[in-house]
Amino acid sequence: MITDQKRKALELFAQGRRQYKLMQFAEARDSFRLALESDPSDSPSRVYVERCEYYVANPPAEDWDGVFTMTTK
Repeated sequence: MITDQKRKALELFAQGRRQYKLMQFAEARDSFRLALESDPSDSPSRVYVERCEYYVANPPAEDWDGVFTMTTK
């Protein structure tokens, strides 16, 4: 059974993914942060917060394919 808290985190994660794909990185970051507030153990949201912060500071090209390319280890 999924708790209401986990369901909310999943909904916020899905919202963040939609925003991320639309290159709305600041909004996506906020959605992923809210997902983490609902479920602090949500590792994927934590990863996406970091990626969104990177893309807010370093926007990808307009033809970005949605793939995050690591530049450091």
